[in-house]
Amino acid sequence: MKRTNAMVVVVFAVAAVATGIGYWWGGAEDSGQKTVSVAQQEPARKILYYRNPMGLPDTSPIPKKDSMGMDYVPVYEGGEEPDGAASPFAASGASGQVKISIEKVQKLGVKTEQAALRMLDKTIRVVGRVEVDERHIHNIAPKFEGWIEKLHVKSTGEAVRKGQALFDVYSPELVSAQREYAIAVQGVAALKDADGDSRQSMQKLADASLLRLKNWDISEQQVKELAISGTARRSLTFHAFHTPANGIVLEKKALEGMRFMPGEVLYQIADLSSVWVIADVFEQDIGLVQVGSKAQVKLNAYPDKPFEGVVSLVYPTLNAATHTVPVRMEIANPKGLLKPAMFASVEIQVAGKGEVLTVPVSAVIDSGTRQIVLVQLAPGRFEPRAVRLGSRGENYVEVLEGIADGEQVVISALFLIDAESNLKAALSGLGGHVAHGGSAPSAVEQKQPPKPTNGNVEPPAQPKSKPAVVGHRVQGMLNAINADGTVNITHGPVESLDWPGMTMDFVLANSSLVDNAKTGSAITFEIVERKPGEWVITRLQAKPANSHEGH
Repeated sequence: MKRTNAMVVVVFAVAAVATGIGYWWGGAEDSGQKTVSVAQQEPARKILYYRNPMGLPDTSPIPKKDSMGMDYVPVYEGGEEPDGAASPFAASGASGQVKISIEKVQKLGVKTEQAALRMLDKTIRVVGRVEVDERHIHNIAPKFEGWIEKLHVKSTGEAVRKGQALFDVYSPELVSAQREYAIAVQGVAALKDADGDSRQSMQKLADASLLRLKNWDISEQQVKELAISGTARRSLTFHAFHTPANGIVLEKKALEGMRFMPGEVLYQIADLSSVWVIADVFEQDIGLVQVGSKAQVKLNAYPDKPFEGVVSLVYPTLNAATHTVPVRMEIANPKGLLKPAMFASVEIQVAGKGEVLTVPVSAVIDSGTRQIVLVQLAPGRFEPRAVRLGSRGENYVEVLEGIADGEQVVISALFLIDAESNLKAALSGLGGHVAHGGSAPSAVEQKQPPKPTNGNVEPPAQPKSKPAVVGHRVQGMLNAINADGTVNITHGPVESLDWPGMTMDFVLANSSLVDNAKTGSAITFEIVERKPGEWVITRLQAKPANSHEGH
């Protein structure tokens, strides 16, 4: 019985071992099949070279690390990179394109908008001044010689009404003309029964005397009183009958007792119910301003009360000193709030010349010498384009050449500031002026990355001109962190700039760069020339004691 049980146990053990071996063999076979299948589905891609992880124009035929210990990123045939390996802003070589991973695009908040045809309305903002409407200025100047006996309007700034008495005058010529007219009127009455020739002659004399008084601006009422009474008055009241409406005395020269000569201006009266605003428009904008354009005027005295007006005249002359053209607007001023000589802020609404191709103003990167727009070719892939701009509106700018209707352009690109050196590397493929003033190499002259061949590295072909260097790596000693945000560093020679060792101040791209560095410590840093003569530190790392670099 015991022997039989032992045999059963042995049989079960052998069966278990056989089953395990079979399972292992089948699993290994399945695994091999799966491995072969995966290998067949994902063939190995050829690595062309390794690029700097920060997007700098530095490549290597073999794997290496940069000064911060970051691995260089492999670049595969076809320009592809492994997911997650791309830097936040990487230039893709000779094409001049810029690639950002989809994840980074979302994190950076990159926004795009379509270039489209639209009417480019514009608001021209200029400074103006309030002036008196010249058509409503009236000078009170008697046409005869005399003396002022009494003033009825005695000061500048007084309001006067149409027909209001201004002053009383005495004039020997005026008294003589009155007497002539009175005698002529009496003669006409006395000769009413005489022959026709006598009556006609006396009537002509009366008419001539009356015309003389009217030419001297004697009012009709005074002439009637003179004809009725037949007595000449020694002095007459001179009225403001030339003022067509109520006005303000802008200037007063009349004084009681003074003598005046014919044509001498004694009062200047202006109607301020409507005034002019004269604005100086710059020469480049004057072609957009047309008669009839609407304008809005604001004054410091009434910041919450805009005044509406219309352009009534574009002056035909240019101010050579300021290169501006005066533009006149008529503004209603019924309450007299607008005072002559007030300064005003003027906004003139001008219409565009029709539908033109436009992009948002925020999409244009202006380097001073050229304008760049980043065009989205595909999700995560962008291409810098040099564009030629036309007129500008409030939020959009006209593009004359460089992009086409319907292309997507980047409108939120603040991340370019933090990756300035990388952008310059991408722009080097566009030709023209680059970061440090040199010319970008042509497609034939561009430096090609070295390719490994049978384990041996071919030396890269020498370009005809030295390529522009974007970032410069320097070693030195941190002396001080200045209060203005700069740092004082004593550095060694910089071969890429032909600099000797010296002590100088540098600007920090970000104040946090020196958080882990102490005054007096040895550092390794990288500098970029943001503008001529201004060098900015984009990376800074304190060197540990007894450290050495190797790649």
